[in-house]
This record gives sequence, C-alpha cells and structure tokens, in this order.
Amino acid sequence: MSLMGLDIGTTGCKCSLFTEDGVLIAASYREYSLVLPKPGYFEFDPHLLWKSVQEVIEETASQSGGDLIKAISVSSFGETAIPIAQDGSVLGNGLLYTDIRGFDEALLLEQSLGKTKVMALAGVPLHPMFTVAKMMWMKRHEPQWFRRVWKFLLIGDYIVFRLTGMTAIDYTLASRTMAFNITTKKWETEILRAAELDQSLLSEPVASGEAIGRVTPQCCERLGLKGRPMVVAGGHDQACAALGAGILREGQAIDGIGTVECIAPTYSRPVVNETMLRLQYNCAPHVLDGHYLTYAFNFTGGSLLKWFRNEFGYKAESEAHLRGMDVYNYLNLTAPIEPTDLVIIPHFAGSGTPHMKPEAKGLIYGLTFQTTAADVYRACMEGVTYEMRYNLECLKEAGIAVDSLRAVGGGAKSDLWLQLKADIMNRTIERLNISEAGTIGTVILAGRAVGAFATFEEAAQILVKPLKSFYPHVERRDQYEERYEKFKRLSNLLSDW
Repeated sequence: MSLMGLDIGTTGCKCSLFTEDGVLIAASYREYSLVLPKPGYFEFDPHLLWKSVQEVIEETASQSGGDLIKAISVSSFGETAIPIAQDGSVLGNGLLYTDIRGFDEALLLEQSLGKTKVMALAGVPLHPMFTVAKMMWMKRHEPQWFRRVWKFLLIGDYIVFRLTGMTAIDYTLASRTMAFNITTKKWETEILRAAELDQSLLSEPVASGEAIGRVTPQCCERLGLKGRPMVVAGGHDQACAALGAGILREGQAIDGIGTVECIAPTYSRPVVNETMLRLQYNCAPHVLDGHYLTYAFNFTGGSLLKWFRNEFGYKAESEAHLRGMDVYNYLNLTAPIEPTDLVIIPHFAGSGTPHMKPEAKGLIYGLTFQTTAADVYRACMEGVTYEMRYNLECLKEAGIAVDSLRAVGGGAKSDLWLQLKADIMNRTIERLNISEAGTIGTVILAGRAVGAFATFEEAAQILVKPLKSFYPHVERRDQYEERYEKFKRLSNLLSDW
C-alpha cells in the first residue's frame, strides 16, 4: 500500500508517492504560467492547473509498478478565488493573492467591522489579498457574471472537487479566506453579512486529515489509479510543511528556507491580541487538531542568494564548474568564517512581517574597498537571519515563544547558513532527514485517515528524524549582538523613510 501527496504551488505542482515508512517511490512535477491580463492583475487558468495535476498523478502512478494507492491528500498555497458554475464548469480564471482587485472592498469591511473585530474572528489582519475581498470585487464589478457562480473554490478544494465531485475545504485553507472563524471552525456569518456574501458560495469546512470521499471511477480510469483511492482533507502549504517537519508541540517552529523564508511556530490556543494585529501576524488552525500556527516571513530568503549568484557570482560559477561543484557549495566553502561588518536590510522585494510594506527597499551598509564578493555573500545570509530574529522577538512580544527551530527547504542544506542562524538567533537549529516537508505532511494526513498511523506523533517518529543539530557558538553569538542592534536601527530608519 502506498500514499500519495499533492503539493500545488503558484507556478508548479508536484506529486509524490511514498510507502508507509516514508520511502519515496515515485514523483513528478509540472510547471505552469500565470495569466497577467493587465498591470496589477494576477490570474491563473484553472483548466491548465487541473491538466498539470492530472499529468503528475498519471505519471507518478505509472512509475509505481502497479502498487495500490490507498489515499491522496493535497497541500496548496492559500488565498485564491476560482468561480465554478452549478454544472461544475469553470466560469473564469482564478484570482491570486497578489492581484490588486479587492482593495476598495477591504476598505468597506474595515469601515463596517473594523480591523480589530476581523482579527478577533478570522485570525488575520484585514487585507485585500484574501478570498472574501476578491469575491466582493466580483459581485460589485461583474454582477451578471457573478449571478452564475455556484461556488468559489480555493486551490485545495478545487482539486478535491475535480477528484471526487465534492466541495470540502480544510480549516487551515478556509482561514485564508478572511471569512472563517478560527475558534468555532465555521464560516463567520458576521463577516459574510458585512461582505454581502452567502455562505453557500463556499465549500463545507472539514478538519485536516478527515476522509472526504473516493476518487471518481472516471478520474481513476483517466489517471491510471487502481482501487479508487480515498481523498483526505489536506491543508495550507505552510501548515502541511509544519506537520511534515514534526512541529507538534508548543514552542517548536518550522523554518522554511526557500525562495521566501517563513517561520511557523505552533501553540495550543488562539492568539489574536492587539499586538498580533499591530505586527500583522495571522493566527491559523494547524492541521494538528487543537493547535494553531502563525506565519512570520520575509520575501527574500534563498532569492537573495540567487540574486547575488546571478549578479556577482560569475567567477564563483566558473570555479565551481572547474571543481565539479554546485555553485552554492563553492560559495559556502569560500565565504568568510567570521561575522562580517556589513549590514544588509533584505527588503529587495518589499518587507514581510511585521512591517508588510511592499514599497520597502533593500540596503547594503558598510562597504569599503576591502569588501570582497565573499563578504557580501555571507552578509546576505546574515541580513535575512537578522530579519527573522527580529520576527522571533516580535512573536514573543505577542505571546508566542519559540525555543527550537527545524529547518527545511533548499537553505537547510547549507551548514554555513544553519550555523549562522544558530549563532544569530541563539537557538538550536535542526536539519531533518526529509527534503520535502510539505509532501511528507500530506502523506501523514493521508496515512492517518486510512489507519496507516495510529497518531500524528507515531507518524512523525517514523518519518521525521533530525540529521544534525547546530548549537550557538558563544563567541560568535556575542559578536553578532552588536551587529544585530545596528541592523535594527537601520531597518527602523528605513521603515520611516
């Protein structure tokens, strides 16, 4: 018996097939393009998305050697709105969280409800990126077309609908609509009433890990699936990744070091105070029942190192090629051992939490004629890590403490970066035995639903193991304190500029 995990991203989808003990059997990936009809509009084609998902499932199943797939679960990115007609057909492109539509509608909600109430009910700072604001925009600006809509689906429940014919959305993804009460785990009538939207336009909320239904016979035939696998409610990508990293107790957090860096701590009760609102943190249900997550993120993580490689790494790429090395391994090997005197404010794509300023700009401070490219490379890692340490301090101020971090993603492969993190953050950083935390999370959810695992804790013990721990070096930690204070002064200066 095997378990299948789907991970649906903004520009690509991945399907992975695992045994019950976490051995990867097969995997497939497809990229797709966004639709940009005019400036500020960010859409995707649901037909193309579903076609890509079908292809990766079919390809992965064909590599399995005829193994029976017991269950499938889906991890996906969050804030979207796909309009579906009563007959199940797609009425138009889906709107992404980066789309500017919904700005005025969010202001209307602010006038009628206020930011504090929305935060208390939905656990998110009031913002136009969320699904309910997009739905309001469609109703106001496309009324004739809006009247044809039966459901607005997000990515996860759209894929579930295509597989099973049922409309069910897990709590973690529902919380990305800004219309879901994170305490009662139901659609929030007060928000929907203020938005002048009917609850029937949204899918039925269910707990992550709950069995929804089996793949339809037609889908099974098309995709080459045997035995009609059970489709199990998955989760928002960050929540699934947290489960896949074994983040199961208060005080733990996953540190996803990808293109964007995101730290997601777990805790056992909703935290929706004024400090959370001021610092623009969300409070979302975890896929683990009775637990919650917050997402603290910086828009530059690995993308800052990629920028450095592309713009200043020509010599390093040449040397790495001659040595038969990956360029990042070469850059890590040749980076300075000691902390740099440079301070990089990593807002090259605007700032994430807690500032959330898309207009923010990056800064490299401290350059001299003695500064080398290797210095700048290490300083990029330091700047991103200073930013995430500041987020940890802000989370603590809001009442969410983080005492240990488990690193996943491409950046977790770097000993240099993880040791640097331990020194700057003054916390133990663990590297795990898994490379794809999100798909492991969906496999745990799928396996738990069909009896492969008795508990999430048992699944995590089987599938997730620390490979190496990085502890703070006292001397380096002390060296970084002064540099970190300089970082905060510069960052605050820029935020007021």
